[in-house]
Amino acid sequence: MTGTELDRQRLDRAKVAVGFTFATNGLAVAGWLARAPAVRDGLELSAAGFGLLLLCLSAAAIAAIPLAGPLVQRVGPARAVLIGSTSMVLGLTGLATGVLVGSVALAGLGLVLAGVGNSTWDVAMNVEGADVERRLGRTIMPRFHAGFSIGTVLGAAISAVAAATGLPIWLQLYLTAALAAAVSAPTVRNFLPYQPRPAGQKPAMSVGQAWREPRTILIGLVMLGFGFTEGTANDWLAIGLVDGYHAGETVGAIAFGSFVTAMTLGRLFGGYAIERWGRVVTLRVTAVSAAVGLLLVVTEIAVPVAIAGALLWGVGASLGFPVGMSAAADDPVRAAIRVSVAGSIGYGAFLAGPPLIGLLAEHVGVLRAMLCVFAALAIGLVGSGATRPLPSSRD
Repeated sequence: MTGTELDRQRLDRAKVAVGFTFATNGLAVAGWLARAPAVRDGLELSAAGFGLLLLCLSAAAIAAIPLAGPLVQRVGPARAVLIGSTSMVLGLTGLATGVLVGSVALAGLGLVLAGVGNSTWDVAMNVEGADVERRLGRTIMPRFHAGFSIGTVLGAAISAVAAATGLPIWLQLYLTAALAAAVSAPTVRNFLPYQPRPAGQKPAMSVGQAWREPRTILIGLVMLGFGFTEGTANDWLAIGLVDGYHAGETVGAIAFGSFVTAMTLGRLFGGYAIERWGRVVTLRVTAVSAAVGLLLVVTEIAVPVAIAGALLWGVGASLGFPVGMSAAADDPVRAAIRVSVAGSIGYGAFLAGPPLIGLLAEHVGVLRAMLCVFAALAIGLVGSGATRPLPSSRD
C-alpha cells in the first residue's frame, strides 16, 4: 500500500471520527435541553430563575472559550476533546444529582462544568474538522455540524420517549453522561496526528492579535447573531409551546425535535448551496427562513403552524455557526486562535440569550420575548460579508 493510500485511509477515518465526535456532543447537549421544562419544574424555578440557571452554563462557556484555543494549540484537538468531554460528563452528572435532591446550587455547578467542557470540546472538534475539510478540498464543515444536529435529534427523540413514559429527568441525565463517556475516548484515537510546536517556539498568533483583526471580529458577530437564533430555540422553544400554547411536555419535545431535525437537513445539504452560491448569499437566504419561522411560532395560530415554523427556524439557524467556524479557520496556522476568538463572540449569544429571554418572558410571555431574535438576525446579516474566503482558501 502506497503512502498516499495510507494518508487517504487516515483522512477517511479522521472524517468519520470527527462526525461521531460532533454527534456525541449534540447528544450530550440535547439530552437535557429537550426536557428543559422538567429540569425547571424539578427545581421549582420561575422563568426568570430558570434563565439565571442557564446563565451558569453560558457564562462558563464564554469564560472557557478564550482558553480553548491555546489549549488546542498546546495539546492538540484529540486531547482537548477528551478534556472537554470529561468535564461535560461530570457536569451532566452534577445536574442530574441537583435535580434529584432538589439543589439549585448543585445543578448550577453541574452546568458550569458542562459549559466549560462544551466550549473546549467545541473549539477542538471544529479545529480538527476544519483541518480535515482543508485536506479533502471540499466544503464539509456543515456536514460535521449536521453530525451535531443528528446527535441532538437523537437526544430529542430519547427525551420525547422518556417524557411520554415518565422516566425521571435525573435518570436520563445519568444515562446520557455514561454514553458520552463511553464514546468519546475511542473516537478521538482516529483524529489526524498532531505535531506539537517545538519547545521555545512562539505561536503563529496570540489571542490579543486575533482580537484586533476586524475580519475575525465580524465573523464572531455573524456567529453571535445566528447563535442567538439557534440558542433561543434550543433553550426556550419547548417551553414556549408548553406555556404559550398550553401544550403538554411531549408536544414541546416534538417541536424541539422538529427544529433540530430541520437544522440537520440544512447542514447535510448546506454545503452544496455554499459551493454553488457562496457563503454570503447562503447565510442571507437562511436568515430569511429563520425570520419567517419565528413569526409562525410566535403568532399563536395553532400548534401545527408553530411546528412548521420550528422547521423553517431550524433551516434558518443551521449554517451560521459552521460557516463562521470554516471562515475563522481559513488559515490553518492561525485556525485554533481565530476559532476561539470568533467563538468567544459567538457564544456571547448563549450568555445573553437565556437570561434576556427569561426576564422578558416574566413581563410579556415566552413567545413574545422571542421576538428579540430579529435583532440577532440583523447582526448576522450585517457581518455576513466577512465570511468570504481568504484569497488562499476555497469557498
